[in-house]
Amino acid sequence: MREHRYFVYILASRSHNFYIGVTNSLRRRVFQHKNHSFEGFTERYNIDRLVYYAVYGDIRNAIAREKQLKGWNRAKKIALIEGMNPTWQDLSEGWYDDVVSELKSTADPSTARSPDPQTTRVEEKAGERSAQDDKLLS
Repeated sequence: MREHRYFVYILASRSHNFYIGVTNSLRRRVFQHKNHSFEGFTERYNIDRLVYYAVYGDIRNAIAREKQLKGWNRAKKIALIEGMNPTWQDLSEGWYDDVVSELKSTADPSTARSPDPQTTRVEEKAGERSAQDDKLLS
């Protein structure tokens, strides 16, 4: 059986406006936000920096966590972000540097790249943190 992964994420603008969402493809969804693929809040306020995410195996847990975070006050959200990402670095930085070459590699399987080990480590670490968050913040 295929393992499912769902991501709860927080995007921020440079002025620290937040957007909280859930997705089954974090890389694709952040790309959509960065490229303003949809009109709305994130486009209007230029919210396109991934500052937090957690990984879940069950969509119900991911949705419950998203709702929980949306109910938190601003100070609690900031504490969560700074616990994972104290400098508010865009965690997706570098993900799309070679989008064109990846699109070309789709057409030519001989040029396909293996997954980025750094991204895999960050996702594993985020998964560990999300389990810890659930224990600490429930």
